[in-house]
Amino acid sequence: MPVELPQAKSVDVNPTQAQLREWVLERMPNVVETEFGNINYRARIKSRLGKSTFFVSDEPNAKPTISRAEADEWAAKQDAYIADQEMVLVEGYIGPDPRFRTGARLFMEKANSNIPAMQQQLYFDRDEDYVPEFTVIYTPNMPAPGKPDDCLITVDLDTWTTRVFGSDYFGESKMGGLRMWNKLVHERGGLAMHSGAKTFPADQTPDGREKLALIIGLSGTGKTTTTFRNVKGSLPVQDDFIALMPDGTVYTTEDGCFAKTFGLDPDDEPTIYAGATSPEAWLESVSVSDDGKVDFFDTNYTANGRCTFGLAGIRHRDPIDLPKAEYLFILNRNENIIPAVAKLRPEQAAYYFMLGETKGTSAGGAAEAGKNLRVPGTNPFWFENDASQANRLLEILEETDLDVYLLNTGRVGGPDDDDRSMNVEIPDSAAVQHGIVDGTIEWVVDPDFGYEVAASVPGIDDVGLLQPRALYERQNRLEEYEELVARLKAEREAYLQTYDGLDPRVAAGSAV
Repeated sequence: MPVELPQAKSVDVNPTQAQLREWVLERMPNVVETEFGNINYRARIKSRLGKSTFFVSDEPNAKPTISRAEADEWAAKQDAYIADQEMVLVEGYIGPDPRFRTGARLFMEKANSNIPAMQQQLYFDRDEDYVPEFTVIYTPNMPAPGKPDDCLITVDLDTWTTRVFGSDYFGESKMGGLRMWNKLVHERGGLAMHSGAKTFPADQTPDGREKLALIIGLSGTGKTTTTFRNVKGSLPVQDDFIALMPDGTVYTTEDGCFAKTFGLDPDDEPTIYAGATSPEAWLESVSVSDDGKVDFFDTNYTANGRCTFGLAGIRHRDPIDLPKAEYLFILNRNENIIPAVAKLRPEQAAYYFMLGETKGTSAGGAAEAGKNLRVPGTNPFWFENDASQANRLLEILEETDLDVYLLNTGRVGGPDDDDRSMNVEIPDSAAVQHGIVDGTIEWVVDPDFGYEVAASVPGIDDVGLLQPRALYERQNRLEEYEELVARLKAEREAYLQTYDGLDPRVAAGSAV
């Protein structure tokens, strides 16, 4: 049974996008209509608040917890606050497939109607069978004094309810449902993955079969760009979360896209740019002048500008009846010794999946931006000990024919202020995908890490992007390279030893 919603002064149920737009323009400060006819809201909170997020539990958990008694106290305070507020209720499905969809709803202050408008673009439409299972109760204008940033997000997996206090960042609504969906998928025997999905059409593959690729990576590391980039006629299916089942079947979650807007360029990212500049899109914390001029490259307020838009407005592949997953791309925005592409065996795939290495971006807040991070599965929304993610992935890989690749979306040879380093450009990543699908990459075993690296990739001229050892050796930096290899292996081993219950085969995935 769904939880009972708090009593409110009034409730508008499933308003149209036009109604929500009207309320935003009438009631909300810090909004402006842009040159594209869509609306930008400048949020107080610029990114998700991991330190303010707690799972409701009286039992020890690998994730931060809040006692049920304290959570109930906060819920009572929020219910009392809502009694005097005008609220909006939007309802829909996470996922389109009747075999694997979940009724979800957002109960939100009308004073912040941009958030239900954005969430409505991501839900799939209700039908006569709709029953809510997941609930997000959201009050941006009610702070939580004493909690980090005076904000609080409580996640109650027993009642499938998330409560948000104080934050006006849309991502807390989106993840309020998807965070709980992680547990639901795991209970059904699958693995929820922080992943985009795209298909390569049958007429573009050597064997004449449509092929599905999954793309995992932390927000801001190129997941959306890789998903939406047109390679061999590829069509985006899903931007952010999928369920991978033991037989390779994939189920999607959202009918729209929540995209990072920094650096959006119509030449490099035409599909995302088209979505973000459509009149129906909703922008959040993007740089927009008083006269509506949009600057996707200005980061004076934040580099974590965002937008939502519906998939119906762009070229995409219908998410129903997808082929089984053929490829998994694990993105790592590295800047030294990760090659542009490496091919992984199942144990290696689970190993790099568990490491979840990348360079942090503004999507994780100022505390993460620019720092080397390890986020298992590149999924910061997992509900328990992260070892269960890698263990489940290894189980699935042993039962399917999924090919797994590690893709660097950063640099090789050093940071961007080192003129000896090389950038893995968007066209380079596209060339890698092209070569994988066509089977035109020549693979050799890397002597240091044991995975396979490319001897050549059509469209990439410098082998330094493909074999970091070769780049460092060419630049008389081999000693530096070998020191990096030794240090990285030791750090990885120590890191994985901190996780109880991790399958020993995953921890041994670095063996050459």
